[in-house]
Amino acid sequence: MIRTLSTPPAMAPGCLAAAPQPVLPTTDGGGLLLRPWERTDAAAFLSAYRDEEIRRWHTHRPSTEAQVREWFDAYRQDWEREKGCHWAVARDSGEVLGRMALRGLDFDDGVANVAYWVLPAARGAGVASRALAAVSAWALGDIGFHRLELDHSTRNHASCRVATKAGYRLEGTKRNAAVHDDGRHDMHLHARIRGD
Repeated sequence: MIRTLSTPPAMAPGCLAAAPQPVLPTTDGGGLLLRPWERTDAAAFLSAYRDEEIRRWHTHRPSTEAQVREWFDAYRQDWEREKGCHWAVARDSGEVLGRMALRGLDFDDGVANVAYWVLPAARGAGVASRALAAVSAWALGDIGFHRLELDHSTRNHASCRVATKAGYRLEGTKRNAAVHDDGRHDMHLHARIRGD
């Protein structure tokens, strides 16, 4: 079925795929950058999903490095098809510290969803909030999204702090909205819009 809009799309198709996925430095000069995942990152990526805190909040998990590499291939295809953007959050040295992603890209309305995690050794140092601020500035400024949303379990207080620190306002609670290993959770909805 072909959808017909009464208004023009907020963003033109091709605004992402026309160029390679960018490397995004954080603006604080702290030596962090967001870069596309590389096949050599598979071990670090897999280790993240063996961490209890990451497992607690992420139920979609890879089980082998081969599966991780398949995910990386899918991430590249997401970029080419303008379905998503996936980055490793890394030090200048290349060491992976975390993940940042834009998913559910809606060019008609100019909306995308943000997801992230940080490896245990990098927690508490502002890695997630700095990476989130960098991807938000790029998406809202350079690319032209109008609104970025993120949600997290109401029990995930660390994620709530990251969102707030990066300028994402808490807009409400989505009741019983997601399944985690221990059952259904209420989810906080945060958003940042162009001009915030």
